[in-house]
Amino acid sequence: MELGFEMMTLFEKIYWVTALIASVILIILLLLTFIGGEMDEIDADVDTEIDGDTGIDFQFLSFKNLVGFFTIFGWSGIACLDAGLSKGITVIISVICGLLMMFAMAALFYYLSKLQSSGTLKLKNALNQVGEVYLTIGANRSNIGKVSINVQGTLRELEALTEEDRDLHQGDVVKVKEVTENGILIVQLLNN
Repeated sequence: MELGFEMMTLFEKIYWVTALIASVILIILLLLTFIGGEMDEIDADVDTEIDGDTGIDFQFLSFKNLVGFFTIFGWSGIACLDAGLSKGITVIISVICGLLMMFAMAALFYYLSKLQSSGTLKLKNALNQVGEVYLTIGANRSNIGKVSINVQGTLRELEALTEEDRDLHQGDVVKVKEVTENGILIVQLLNN
């Protein structure tokens, strides 16, 4: 016996339409995420108040989370109806499942955002680091040179000055003793 959409009750139709539409939107969002598409415009409209309130990254109410809610709400409701549960129990179970999905997605995006690195170089992290002269540095701050130094886990070539009485040449081992306001390292020759 074939059950068509026309033969369903209004209650069943609501769950099926919700599940199908939300599933299609969720699949589109997933595809855009995997190919690098951005949904910032939509998220900005929904998340405006939450972003501006406290600055907390944990966003329970966002477009993606709402799509997840309606997807799980619809499919869990259909499963409850197929199992022969009453309308009241079906609504309660589907709402709880949808809210759990929203919470899970919000937590997932929150923890994923914590894994991201801003990529911003903080030159203060170069203090007391040991490096090697790359381009000659003039004595008594007479000429800016460069040093190769490991800052924030990455080997970088940064501009440097010295207060030593002699020029520092390529291969000299130096230690950063100061960082100027304009981002130039002040280095000293490391005593061997």
